[in-house]
Amino acid sequence: MSKQYAVIGLGRFGSSVATELYQLNNDVIGIDLDENRIEENIHNVTHAVQADATEEAALKSLGLGNYDVVVIAIGKNIQASILASLIVKELGVETIVVKAQNNLHAKVLYKIGVTKVIFPERDMGLSVAHNLVAPNILDYIELSDDYSIVELLSSEKIIGKSLVELDIRAKFGCNVIALKNGEEINIAPNADDLIAKGDVLVVIGSKKNLQHFEVYVTGSK
Repeated sequence: MSKQYAVIGLGRFGSSVATELYQLNNDVIGIDLDENRIEENIHNVTHAVQADATEEAALKSLGLGNYDVVVIAIGKNIQASILASLIVKELGVETIVVKAQNNLHAKVLYKIGVTKVIFPERDMGLSVAHNLVAPNILDYIELSDDYSIVELLSSEKIIGKSLVELDIRAKFGCNVIALKNGEEINIAPNADDLIAKGDVLVVIGSKKNLQHFEVYVTGSK
């Protein structure tokens, strides 16, 4: 069942999110103050509207209070981001996702009551850095200061072995929450499942434990 999404701020990040949501057959309204950005994205969303997101009347007239999710992807204008977040919250939107510039910005957003704060540049930087250090790492998601999720490409060291044989939880304190291979994904892997060539292990754990497991898989140390 498709949902209704609103994306405020159609820069590189916002337009990418809006386009992907639209291609996934959702109803998406894209909002930006810049007329050029509206024209660039008019065919990438259900509706593209030029409006000032810091004006309550403008957002109210667009019916944003009826949307399931609002993504606020305003660029470097922190004040506008905070004001838009406050207005959207007061309109009664339950799920509000906001792009933050720094930790202080994030703290203010959480005080307002937004659902989730994201740091796309920082998160991408973390993913790239981990991939450079350990090429087997395909993706890296920081959940908190202590815990993360990694997508780790299988190596010769673990191919052909079962999850029970690897005993990852006992030996490394990590949990394999899914196995991926191409377009197929197993979100409930069994202990007897064998690791095949090309398998990607989706693993959750503390950063320290994940690092130990990464080293074991890659054989880099």
